[in-house]
Amino acid sequence: MSTTAPAADARMLGLAHYAARGVLEHVLARHGVTFLQQTALRAVVTADAAQTPDDVVTQVRGSLKADAVDVRATLDELLAKQLLAAEGVRLRPTDAGRELLAAVGAETAPISAGIWGGISAEDLAAAGRVLALVTHRANAKLAELTA
Repeated sequence: MSTTAPAADARMLGLAHYAARGVLEHVLARHGVTFLQQTALRAVVTADAAQTPDDVVTQVRGSLKADAVDVRATLDELLAKQLLAAEGVRLRPTDAGRELLAAVGAETAPISAGIWGGISAEDLAAAGRVLALVTHRANAKLAELTA
């Protein structure tokens, strides 16, 4: 008996996203941070140079399509938790912020390996091409709708 995989569509993309995000949020909750906090912290930690809050807001909004007010509130939360520190008008990660991301990464690495493991390079490449195209088109449509 052969089974045919369903064609990818917006619903399947959403289900995959929320399933994977649910796993990550479960891990993040054990560390006392939210998905938005982790995303904003990662933006600061992985930046090539110190960023202003406006830089981080722009980056996170571009990635998550989150509201600027919510991202700014999240930066305030990260400062209050001492995961970020302000140096003049720039933000920098604290040692605690870097340690948190490292701990979350170490905890999620084997989970991710179990989720992604066994998928052929060919299938991953095809999925990557399709997801890049869908992202490009959706971003273009969002820009059109909000212009």
